[in-house]
Formats: sequence, structure tokens, C-alpha cells
Amino acid sequence: YTMNTFFSPEEEQLIVQAIAKAELQTSGEIKLHVESRCWFSAMWRAKKLFALLNLQDTAQKNGVLIYIAIKSRKFAILGDAGINELVGQNFWNQTKEIMQSEFRNGNFFAGAMKGIESAGEQLRHHFPFQKNDTNELSNDVSYGK
Repeated sequence: YTMNTFFSPEEEQLIVQAIAKAELQTSGEIKLHVESRCWFSAMWRAKKLFALLNLQDTAQKNGVLIYIAIKSRKFAILGDAGINELVGQNFWNQTKEIMQSEFRNGNFFAGAMKGIESAGEQLRHHFPFQKNDTNELSNDVSYGK
């Protein structure tokens, strides 16, 4: 498969809708980035992408990047400073475990969907939705090589 056809158009639309739904519960912003290979640690790559995708630009520093490198079988979840100041190192473990169980079975779409849902749930407790909340980042899936 190529990165452009990794998710079907229907699956990609469902992912975008899941991000929008998750963000209705929280002022946090969730971004999914998918690429084929990661030659370094997934967390190192996620940190680079976090800056490239301008996730640090949210007002409350509560952006979250879910990064998946399909062929390398790696993924990472990275939250911005505003999240990390409030929660411990293990904050994303539940989300990682949910995603990993799907990925092990080759269910990348299901893993991505459950990861987005779980991230939204986790964020909701610390960053509840505000009446004047605006969607600060695009909900579209971004792709690398």
C-alpha cells in the first residue's frame, strides 16, 4: 500500500469525524500523522513533527499528536507542555495499550480510531470543552513518506 491509500477515503472521513467528536468534549487539539517508516525512535520523530505541524501553537498548550509509522511498526503519543504540567508520565499509557492491542492484530484503522477516542476522553478531564472554544488545528489526517 502507499500512504495515500493506507486508509480508504471512508476510513479517513471517519477518522476526521472522530477527531471532531473528541474535540467537542475538550479544548484540547488532536492530530493524527501517519507515515510509512520511522528510522529513529517514534518519540523523537513525533517531537520533530509536533513542531513541523505547529501543534505548539494552541492557546492552552494542549495539543496532542498521535504518530504512526506503519511499516516500521512504531507509534507514539505526544502531548504539549500544558498537558504534561498537569499529568504524570503514565498519562497516555492507557491510550497506548488500547492502540497497541489493535495494531498487533493489524487493525490500524481501529487502533487509530480507539486512540483518538481515548485521547479525547483523557483530555476531557483536564481540559474540558469551553463555550468559546475554536478548532485551532485542522482535523485532517496528515501524511509523511
